[in-house]
Amino acid sequence: MTGLAPESNAALEPVRKELRSVAQKRAAELRDDARRQSSALVDAARTEAAAILSAAAKEGEATARSEAALRSARVRREAHELVLAQRSSLRLELRRRVREAAVGLRSDARYVALVTRLTEQCRELLGPDAVVSESPEGGVVAEAGSRRLDLSLPVLAEMSLDSVPGARELWTR
Repeated sequence: MTGLAPESNAALEPVRKELRSVAQKRAAELRDDARRQSSALVDAARTEAAAILSAAAKEGEATARSEAALRSARVRREAHELVLAQRSSLRLELRRRVREAAVGLRSDARYVALVTRLTEQCRELLGPDAVVSESPEGGVVAEAGSRRLDLSLPVLAEMSLDSVPGARELWTR
């Protein structure tokens, strides 16, 4: 081994054994300590991974709920817009039909009497000097100075439709 004399080697043998024993014990302690630390780190990493996974799952659920709520709100809004568009379309169609029916009164035998009554109404409201003329769509229009009164058939039809009890609620629900 070394270049020492055989007696020195024999004398140092117990020291070497003791040093080897101490080194082996110390190495075993370090290995055990390293295993404990390694085990603790792995346990901590597993715990942290589980916590991260749990937090991610909760965050995912919250995000999913939020997205579902947004999607639901969007669907409700789109449905409401569709209902409003349908109501508007129906309202416009009803107004168009009422207007057409009113204009169609010009061919009715009672139309001349209606124009006479409308003319009288204009003179009652605007005075006897009101200038009353027949509207191209039927009915009459009167003017007296800066005042103007439109009793044309389409305007009267619109006013009649607006005065029907409950008609406005059909479009505003």
